[in-house]
Amino acid sequence: MSDIAQTTLDFLAPLPVEQQQALLALRAEIRHAAPDAEEYIGYGIPAFRQDGALVSFGATRNHCAFYVQSPAVMEIFADALKGMDTSKGTIRFQPSQPLPAELVHRLVRARLAENAARKASR
Repeated sequence: MSDIAQTTLDFLAPLPVEQQQALLALRAEIRHAAPDAEEYIGYGIPAFRQDGALVSFGATRNHCAFYVQSPAVMEIFADALKGMDTSKGTIRFQPSQPLPAELVHRLVRARLAENAARKASR
């Protein structure tokens, strides 16, 4: 039997309640911003795809993470992300301080546009 989650709920089940709630809220915002995106488990974490990989999320013992998966989008939103714990394609946050819904929507929409442009150029 594999320890790799098969569904988002499988992934969330062993996490502390605070992380579960924060990630379920993030998932809802992603779904709202990209209602046609397919949800799946990729590399062992919940992810979404539409015209290619879109975004994903996860958690460690110390934080939750929103994987924007695009250094270009992270750069475009650098001002909006000031003061947040970020890296090349990731935003880390505490469950008690979830990401603003509007920011999540803007990031997801930017990724959708990026994916659509890449698909159109093929």
